Amino acid sequence: MGANSLGYIVIESADLDSWRRFGLDTIGLMAGGDAPDGSLRLRLDERPFRITVLPGRTERFLATGWEFSDREQFEKCLGSLRSADVPVQLADPAEAAARCATQLARCADPAGNTLELYWGRVLDYKPFASPQGVSGFVTGNLGLGHVVLPAPQLETCRGFYQRHLGLAVTDEMWLDLTGNPNDPPLGLYFMHADNPRHHSLALMGAPVPSGCVHFMIETRTVDDVGRTLDRCMSHGVHISSTLGRHSNDLLISFYALTPGGFDIEFGCMGMQVDWSRWVPTRSLVSDLWGHRWTPSAMK
Repeated sequence: MGANSLGYIVIESADLDSWRRFGLDTIGLMAGGDAPDGSLRLRLDERPFRITVLPGRTERFLATGWEFSDREQFEKCLGSLRSADVPVQLADPAEAAARCATQLARCADPAGNTLELYWGRVLDYKPFASPQGVSGFVTGNLGLGHVVLPAPQLETCRGFYQRHLGLAVTDEMWLDLTGNPNDPPLGLYFMHADNPRHHSLALMGAPVPSGCVHFMIETRTVDDVGRTLDRCMSHGVHISSTLGRHSNDLLISFYALTPGGFDIEFGCMGMQVDWSRWVPTRSLVSDLWGHRWTPSAMK
């Protein structure tokens, strides 16, 4: 056993109002309560937050939050990191409380991506109610969704998450982006945690200035996806990719640019896997249909 799920993500922004408008008015998330660290909390379910946006000077992705089932699994991960001479910082109780956790620690992967590791959920039991009528999100023990992080040291990063967090490879892709046989393909590893979601983490073998390629949230119905796409378009949000369906996890989704300069993938009908029967795959194409990309000048 290792990490149960991707519990949350942490973002820094100099413009919390832009994130509030984007999160509530466009995407249809619910505002969380007041946070002791002054952050904007965004809810997808009964958790006090799944996305937290900290006030700061820059627009960037700060950290992924990985949940462990109990103190034993949490300490096992920290011991593994320390035995490999990975610096680990234990957060003080106030920081853990701000993340609604019993204990919290931080470290970085070999590409410099920050991880927050925690155990012990703190719940306020307020029901989720979308201000835009989104029917709900597929979360629970599956976690927030997934995140795709830059990992120029691709193989080293893959080994890090396997060895210390107990993630396993679900699928890999090696994409020819240029058509030039002399150019190396872009590599991606899709990795799952200890839950049925196809992947909670993907690693992309290239740098990304914003600190994140995209994060994904999964709603319950295709109508939620279509209506959210309509709102994005009517609110002037850049649509990074049209509606499409991925080959490996079967998610039907579109991509839109967030105020942080990275994308959100908003989708439905993602694959859930019985890992006792799964054989890791290597997908030769990324999509079954759709997903036509239009880069933004911000990226």
